[in-house]
Amino acid sequence: MITLVLAMAENGVIGKDGAIPWRIADDMKRFKAMTLGKPVVMGRKTWDSLPRKPLPDRTNIVVTRQAAWTGGGAVTASSFDDALAKTGSGAEVMVIGGGEIYREALPRADRIELTQVHRAFEGDARFAFDQSGWRQIAREDHTTPDGLAYSYVTLVRD
Repeated sequence: MITLVLAMAENGVIGKDGAIPWRIADDMKRFKAMTLGKPVVMGRKTWDSLPRKPLPDRTNIVVTRQAAWTGGGAVTASSFDDALAKTGSGAEVMVIGGGEIYREALPRADRIELTQVHRAFEGDARFAFDQSGWRQIAREDHTTPDGLAYSYVTLVRD
């Protein structure tokens, strides 16, 4: 099973200057709970943006075109297919960004765990996808203490 774990503003922004342009503490806790004990696949820029490397108690697989690149505690992969081959059979694979990796993984994904941030943000990393082939099976609406509305949405392929 391949799951995209994605937080996205209403204008498709997923990042700015190597960081997430909003702060939702509960979303970070949810991310950790969903990914613990599972392989996480990410691009090199996402790896670079992590405040703590590697993400503990997860196999961190970094997709990069830089053949000589190494990251302490990370498994290096040359492509998304190579990353999948390194996850171990039967494991649920959690794809955690960025945009290029999401685009590559989307046609093969079974589920999307989406945090919809109900506001437009400035950013340099974007992702958009056609939701017509997906069915919403769960939704929870929330608001941060400072008034930022967001929703947790689970989508599965039709």
